[in-house]
Amino acid sequence: MATIPPQARSKQLRACLLCSIIQHPMDFRKNGCPNCEELMQMKGSPDRISVCTTTYFDGIIAVIDTEASWVARWQRTSKYVRGMYAVRVKGRIPEDVEAELESRGIKYRPRDQSDQD
Repeated sequence: MATIPPQARSKQLRACLLCSIIQHPMDFRKNGCPNCEELMQMKGSPDRISVCTTTYFDGIIAVIDTEASWVARWQRTSKYVRGMYAVRVKGRIPEDVEAELESRGIKYRPRDQSDQD
């Protein structure tokens, strides 16, 4: 489960480029991404954290009940852990992650809202 960071650490927050969860860099380093660590492999890797997350995001959504939240469904986060999510994330995932998604038959949708259904 993701945690809500204290106000003093809020300027250092980063959003995952794949799932848009917002965490402190130390949380990504200690635990990786709680939703997509298998693909992103950020745990223990500051270099990977810097390419798989970004400080450029807009809006924050607190998702508590992921299955019942219409906002989580709208943001495509209803299958993820509860936590803080960015409304829009600027940037793209690394090419190796995008290739892995493609090989698994998963269509990558950037979290910057440029790929609308």
